[in-house]
Amino acid sequence: MRALHSAATGMMAQELNVQVISNNIANMRTTGYKRQRAEFQDLLYEHVRRAGSQTSDQGTMVPAGIELGAGVKTVATPRIMSQGSLLPTDKDLDVAVRGEGFFKITLPDGRTAYTRDGSFEMDAQGRLVTAHGYVVQPGITIPQNASSITISAQGQVSVTLPGTNTSTAVGQIELSMFVNKAGLQATGDNLFMETPASGTPQNGTPGGEGFGDLQQGNLEQANVEAVKEISDLIAAQRAYEMNAKVISATDQMLQATSNMFR
Repeated sequence: MRALHSAATGMMAQELNVQVISNNIANMRTTGYKRQRAEFQDLLYEHVRRAGSQTSDQGTMVPAGIELGAGVKTVATPRIMSQGSLLPTDKDLDVAVRGEGFFKITLPDGRTAYTRDGSFEMDAQGRLVTAHGYVVQPGITIPQNASSITISAQGQVSVTLPGTNTSTAVGQIELSMFVNKAGLQATGDNLFMETPASGTPQNGTPGGEGFGDLQQGNLEQANVEAVKEISDLIAAQRAYEMNAKVISATDQMLQATSNMFR
């Protein structure tokens, strides 16, 4: 029966929904993580009787047809790119973006990746890098003997050197924006890659037109809301159970039909 296939597609859809929700919950404490949601669409219909078809030579028409659906399919798991809350860390190299924009990162193979994770470190050469050692663009080198590091809201990196009371600028952090942020491809390690769907990056300085500013000594938390994820999980579980109940009911109907011929 058609109901078996339709209910099976519903169970598969809700299984994927639970996978997306579980990944959101697992990353509740991941810096800069953006939650996902599963989006579904109905499958093709069999038109047993089309609405608007003529029922007589006098031109009378069917006001409502008969359409039999084939179930559901998953079409996308887009990311919700809303702002996460800022958590103070009091670490000089921790930087959060408040507003629009991504940090630019140079990967070992030369490609450019993008991230909202501003938990930066210094490597052996004094360069500003990510936790995996990937260089933050444009390359900023901090002197080894710097006594303090200041990152302004506009992204200017300044240091105070021994024997001086004035700060010296050593670099400028830049941000990138995309027309379609949800079109970025997640590659793990809190990194995103440009895709044809995301559009080309628009580069600029923090605090510029359309760009967010930087908050030194803070990190952006995941935009995952525990209560919403748990409620979505319960709804997905119930939907899965109802589809399983449809399969059970259909099986009983088939069994009853089979018993009629015994």
